[in-house]
Amino acid sequence: MSRTRGISGTGAGGAAAGVNLPGLRSHNAALVLDLLRTAGPDGISRLELAERIGLTPQAVSKITARLRAEGMATEAGQRASTGGKPRTVLRLVPEAGHAVGVHLDRDALRAVLVDLTGAVVAERTAPLGLGAGRAAVVDGVTREVTALLGERAVGALLGVGVGLPGPLDHAQGVLHKVTGYPEFDRFPLRQALEGGLGVPVVVDKDTNAAALGLAAGGAGESFAYLHFGAGLGGGLVLGGVVHRGARTGAGEFGHQVIQLDGPVCECGNRGCVEALCLAAVARGDFEEAARVLGTGAQNLVALLDIDTVLLGGRTVAARPECFVRGVADVLTERGRRVGEEPVPVRVAPGAGREVAEGAAQLLLGPVFGRGVG
Repeated sequence: MSRTRGISGTGAGGAAAGVNLPGLRSHNAALVLDLLRTAGPDGISRLELAERIGLTPQAVSKITARLRAEGMATEAGQRASTGGKPRTVLRLVPEAGHAVGVHLDRDALRAVLVDLTGAVVAERTAPLGLGAGRAAVVDGVTREVTALLGERAVGALLGVGVGLPGPLDHAQGVLHKVTGYPEFDRFPLRQALEGGLGVPVVVDKDTNAAALGLAAGGAGESFAYLHFGAGLGGGLVLGGVVHRGARTGAGEFGHQVIQLDGPVCECGNRGCVEALCLAAVARGDFEEAARVLGTGAQNLVALLDIDTVLLGGRTVAARPECFVRGVADVLTERGRRVGEEPVPVRVAPGAGREVAEGAAQLLLGPVFGRGVG
């Protein structure tokens, strides 16, 4: 991620200007915030914080005093101790900061506003997709995010995360040859949106954003998220970190070739998993689409030895049992052949918002000392 600076608070409909959040200047403060987040409304004592992080109680007291002064932490009552006076416990103030996550799909946009816990507090959808062209996409995202922020007062806005189909350069925020939309090749989307919104923007592949959000929500240390909507892509979490590769282009799951003489894909290859899945769906053969998806997932399991396969996207959401069963059948057969337990297959949580919520985690993650890969 290129920028993690905070943004001053905005009222309903107000504009934002970049500022630093002083409480986030140290790694230790981020660790304290993360423990406050995971403790929930019941809170955690300063002594527990010191023990968990490995700092002295005096150091933790200084950090928590600063966080309280900045409105990011507050007292949550007292807890009985084994000796001496009761311990005061602290909790995170969720409304002290917010982030926006945007899912820009091929034919639709979803934007969510989340608090520091990642809970969605506002949401908007619009019939805007990449097919509208560069200028319309930038204007549309700017308009919808501005409208979203206008729905409620926001204390401190960290920025806007955008998840969309790849390939793209996550580090630079520049799109590459997005499949089916060649006009976006080398388009500096992050720069364009920052110019329109006046806030920090982070751009990532939709599947990576979703995987990041799922990992933050406890999905595991090693899994693949396969997103089947208007297209097909994958996000990988390995060792608890989103795997992007040397050029941030990893996870083009839909464009692995599994049939050399198959139909031509929009990427130019023949027999891609995406092309075969979309062709099966077009003729109403969802069982075949699930089997093909499972074949692609089987390759990932064999190559990376992942623990779990999570499925998402609106095509999966329309027939979740069919896709879970079809993919699981392929992986079960593989497990039988190689003498291993089959890798479990589940529908990803998120109710269709996993990409947008994950895009918001591109801003929230660094606040709590979690890298975004």
